Order: sequence, then structure tokens, then C-alpha cells
Amino acid sequence: MPNMQKTKTPMPSQDASVRARNWYEVALGYTAEDMANEAARCLNCKNHPCTAGCPVAVNIPGFIKKLAEGKPTEALRVIEETSSLAAICGRVCPQERQCESLCVRGKNGDPVGIGRLERYAADHGVSGISGAKKEKDSGVRVAVIGSGPAGLSCASDLCRMGYEVTVFEALHKAGGVLSYGIPEFRLPKSIVGKQIESLKELGVEFRLDYVVGRTFTVDELFESGYEAIFIGSGAGLPGFMGIPGENAAGVMSANEFLTRINLMKAYREEYDTPIRIPTRAAVVGGGNVAMDAARCAMRLGAEEVSIIYRRSEEEMPARAEEIEHAKEEGIVFRTLQNPVKVNTDEKGNTVSVTVVDMELGEPGPDGRRRPVEKAGSEHDIPCDTLIVAVGTSPNPLLRMTTPGLESDRKGCLTVLEDGVTTTRPGVFAGGDAVSGAATVILAMGAGKKAAKAIDEYLKSKAK
Repeated sequence: MPNMQKTKTPMPSQDASVRARNWYEVALGYTAEDMANEAARCLNCKNHPCTAGCPVAVNIPGFIKKLAEGKPTEALRVIEETSSLAAICGRVCPQERQCESLCVRGKNGDPVGIGRLERYAADHGVSGISGAKKEKDSGVRVAVIGSGPAGLSCASDLCRMGYEVTVFEALHKAGGVLSYGIPEFRLPKSIVGKQIESLKELGVEFRLDYVVGRTFTVDELFESGYEAIFIGSGAGLPGFMGIPGENAAGVMSANEFLTRINLMKAYREEYDTPIRIPTRAAVVGGGNVAMDAARCAMRLGAEEVSIIYRRSEEEMPARAEEIEHAKEEGIVFRTLQNPVKVNTDEKGNTVSVTVVDMELGEPGPDGRRRPVEKAGSEHDIPCDTLIVAVGTSPNPLLRMTTPGLESDRKGCLTVLEDGVTTTRPGVFAGGDAVSGAATVILAMGAGKKAAKAIDEYLKSKAK
């Protein structure tokens, strides 16, 4: 019998006062009892609308049914039919805006905790990814540029299809944003490493410290024998506000701040990575990256951390869970405020940021109400560190070094109607390199779509 409990089974987590000063994972994961209780809330709907809300089309009722039967390995195998990154998606996907938003149980109470159950399956089941490759390789080589979620998803599917896949990563560690962007307390790097190792066992080859466009070009990849190329290089070029004083000492992008912490391990004493330890930090932005930066600043030892956002909390694009966790950890939210100037001392060090109060006006083309400045509302917020998290765009290197590869005015690669075929024959793209900064699961969905398109392209080319 289904469990008709209206609320989700709570997720065990560290106490906020403790976790705000350590780097261990915040959410501790369901116990077997928690899992069984939550799995029993699933109605196993005939049409399972939740699956329609998943960018990689996981058979959600199917894996939850296996969990309800006490079979986490079988549950994980169901997920792995369409997703190779279950442990990651179960932790960082915005399920509340995707699969859970369509859950029938959500019409009269909380939706089923699909993400929490996916995490349980991944953490307690035995993966079968390494045995999923076709016995016979096609002998056809495909290059994947970027080892973030789009690249990993594309590589996994292509390898299962029998292609010889090589992933080229510019940094010294695979994972893309999973490694350099998302903090340890949200996504332990051991989990990212484990997922990548499973892809290596599947047959995916990883080449690190290769900057395509500098180490060699897309044209040179084709010349060396690759018959198709997927670009999943992400959107790692940080944006800034363009306000006076923004070049002061103490002002940095969230990309730099998080990369030093996550990829270069600046939070660990045994590493010599230089990083600014804030006393009073202010973070500009309202997305998940802003939440991550603010919570990292707190863990580094800041006495006070503020998030400055020009709209109201309701308009914040960050996950509700991340906003809630940040508040619990003592982050101050300064909504409807917008920075206009960075103030410095005589040595050029940041001492405060001048902001103006905002109010929401009429909706813009995207449907969101536009923030409008209130005259005469300027005031200063003391801070010695200002972290800017106002968006990113793709690095222009690839499009500048690849003839025939077109992009839009924002620097995102231009794709045809299928969403993954670029203007250069044989080159496909997906994830943030096409859409601009988005979510892990949307990038994975694009990688899967590209793998299918590449397969069709190569088969038609062989005829």
C-alpha cells in the first residue's frame, strides 16, 4: 500500500552551526528506513509525468519501485539505462523545478523526494556502467572537448554505442564544473572521481591538460583521425558589473574564488594555494554559484557574509534548498539592492561597496519584473572582499580557432534546429557552451542528444 504521508521524509543533515565551519557534506543521505518510507509515497503512476520532466528521461517510478522492494542495485541499474551520473544528479539537480514539479503527489502535499531517492540508489547500489559497453568496437573515433556534465554524458552514451571516445580536458583534473565549481559540502569530489573512474572502465579515454584551440585545433583533431567532435566546454568566462572600483584588491569573480577552493584545495592546510581569507565578504548575485561562494566564504572564517541581489528573494534562480541552507548558516540576504561602486582605502584595498535600493517594476520580455533604482537610496555595505557571481559566458578560444563555427552575440555556439549540430560539419555542441550557464542535468540532456545525433551522422556518412 502506498504511504499517503503528505510531506517528504526529512533529509538528515549536519547542524547548521557546526557545518558552517566545516567542509563535510551538509546532507547526510537517507537511512534505509527513510528510503523505504519515502519510496512508499510513490504512486507508480501509469503515465509517470515525472519522467517527462527529467532531461535525461530516467524511468523514475521504475527505480523507485526497486528501492521499495529493497533492491538499491537494481534501482541504480534502472537509472543507469539513461543516466551515467546518478550520484551527482541525486545531489545537485534542481528536482523541484523538473521531475518533482510534475509529481502527482505534489498536487496535494509534497512531491516524492525523487532526488533524495536517486542519491540513495547511487550511494547504496552497485554500478553496472563499466559492463555496459558493446562487445565489439566500431573502430570509429570521436573526440569530446570538455569533461563537464555535457561531455561526460555524451562520452558515456557514445562509448556504449561502440565508438572509441577520447575526452580532452583543459584542466589537470576531469569533471569540469563538477570539480572546480561545486563545493565539497554539496558534492564531495570523491564521488565525482568515482563516477569518472566508472567511465574509464567503460572505455572512455581522458586526456588532461589539453587546451583545444591552443594545444591543437579542431581541424587538427579531424586530421588525426577523429570523425566527429562534440564541444562541451561549458561557460567558464566570468562576467563583471562594470562599476567604478571593480578592479580593486579584494574584488574577484566567483569562478576564481571557487576554483581556488574546489579544484586547487585552498581550504585544506596541506595545500599552498593562495586565497584571500575574508573578514567581511559580500557576494553579488542570486544563483547557485552565489550561494556556493557565500557559504565557502563563511567556511573560510569570515565573520560576516552578505548576498547582494537586485531583485527579491522570490526571483532568485538558486535552488530553494540552497537558499534555506545559506540562511541557516548565517548568511545575510540583502535583496532589492544593487552595487554601483566599490570603495577602497589609500592602498587600493576594498573597504565597502556602495549599493542602491531597488523596487520591482513592470515585467520584461522574460516575464520577470525589472528592478528599478530608487533615487537617493545610496548607502555603503562594509566589506573587505567582494565576490561577483553575475553570470558567465563561453570562452571564445574555440570559436576563434575553428573556421565555420558560428556563435551568437553572447558568445554561445550557434546550433541548428536539432539543438546540437553546429554550423561546422562534423562538429556538435551542447550544455553551457550553447545555452550559457545552466544546470548540470540540462547539460547532461544536451550531451545525450548530441550522442544520438553523432551516431546518426556517422552512420549516414558510412553509407
